[in-house]
Amino acid sequence: MAVTTWVVVADGSRARIFETRGLKLDLQEIEDLVNVVPGGRTLSEKDREKFAKTVADYIEQGRLHQRYQRLRFAAEPKFLGMLRERLSEETRQMLFEELNEDLSALDAREIQAHLQRH
Repeated sequence: MAVTTWVVVADGSRARIFETRGLKLDLQEIEDLVNVVPGGRTLSEKDREKFAKTVADYIEQGRLHQRYQRLRFAAEPKFLGMLRERLSEETRQMLFEELNEDLSALDAREIQAHLQRH
């Protein structure tokens, strides 16, 4: 059976989750989470922390439902730390690579090309 990897590309305002099977890096977007704040105000640190919990909960649910076997993160450095803190030890063990880079504004093809260089 081919291993399924989830690739999480995120910053404090958006998290895109891609799935790829086997050894090929063929990203298929499965979720696009957006941090919406009331009144369109600027995101506060508290808003970003709350969003990190939302994203971590989604990732945890994916693990519990055995939707992936490996994780790869590419996230804005501070948000990456917030996200990592909110993951269970079991989920952190599935993490095989972390990139301290915000790729969330790129399209899937650009993200794929960037990840292949790393």
